[in-house]
Amino acid sequence: MCNLYKTRTTADEVRRTFPARDRTGNAAWQEDVYPDRLAPIIRHGEDGPEIAQARWGMPTPPQYLPASGRDSGVTNIRNVGSPHWRRWLGPENRCLVPVVRFSEPGADRKPVWFEPADREPIMFAGIQTRGWTSIRKVKDGATTDDLFGFLTCQPNAEVGAVHPKAMPVILRTPGEWEAWLSAPWDIAKHLQRPLPDGTLQLLT
Repeated sequence: MCNLYKTRTTADEVRRTFPARDRTGNAAWQEDVYPDRLAPIIRHGEDGPEIAQARWGMPTPPQYLPASGRDSGVTNIRNVGSPHWRRWLGPENRCLVPVVRFSEPGADRKPVWFEPADREPIMFAGIQTRGWTSIRKVKDGATTDDLFGFLTCQPNAEVGAVHPKAMPVILRTPGEWEAWLSAPWDIAKHLQRPLPDGTLQLLT
């Protein structure tokens, strides 16, 4: 599963692709995004779409938490039929995750990178929740965070040759971005599908 991707590094870069109000102060952030790190997302704000930072890793289903209560978060979500995830599938909890390229673990466990063959902007189809209190790291104790993760699906040919189990759900057009943010679930759920074969290229 994808546990490393590269994002755009400022809100201004994100806004060139998707108009949204900046809630980050346009401070530069890390290009490489790892689990449990802060990263930019586009979500619904009080006065329209906004760019905010959230921690990568949605709440883990309670039955899978260790005895310590530490919740390292779920980065990739596939089973949207689970009651745990259904509560966050409405438009108010959906988000777009700006991404430049993403990786999947290769046979040697080293990341293999993918990017759009046409170099056009892409987004992950994400879900998010705000103000969630949990123990992310035992040494920090309980913290309250805005969290996000993104959906996965069957891989297309390019990703499947490296990682046959799954790939992120990738949205490529303004119409898909708007549908993911705003459409009823009966419509938005059809976006959880692999990209057409030939849409991605491996970086060498």
